[in-house]
Amino acid sequence: MGRIVHFEIHVDEMERAKTFYGEVFGWSFQDWSDFAGMPYFGAVTGGEDEPGIDGALMQRQSAPPEPGQAMNGYACTMGVEDYDAIEAKILENGGKVAMPKYALPGMAWQGYYVDTEGNVFGIHQPDANAK
Repeated sequence: MGRIVHFEIHVDEMERAKTFYGEVFGWSFQDWSDFAGMPYFGAVTGGEDEPGIDGALMQRQSAPPEPGQAMNGYACTMGVEDYDAIEAKILENGGKVAMPKYALPGMAWQGYYVDTEGNVFGIHQPDANAK
């Protein structure tokens, strides 16, 4: 089975991206640049006892996505406990709304954002009362 075990977020400015994801989601980073031969920071997204995967921020190797461009890759979605609080952190740290919060009726709240590097990502708060 092909289970996802790692993700990479391509970034233009590594320190800016580390600050954004660290402040918004509480991620920590490990410098793996020597192994990768380029700026590459492993992203620890949670504890070993939590569901989910870890990944990395890597130096972008080509032009960034154009503003308003349709998705042309994977969009990662982060599970959150308080949608509105995380949205506020996203906006306070330079992110922008790509698709506003909407209900997945009887399941969750979902929305999409653009990070400081021009990448689209989602946030998802489970809520059986969403409608």
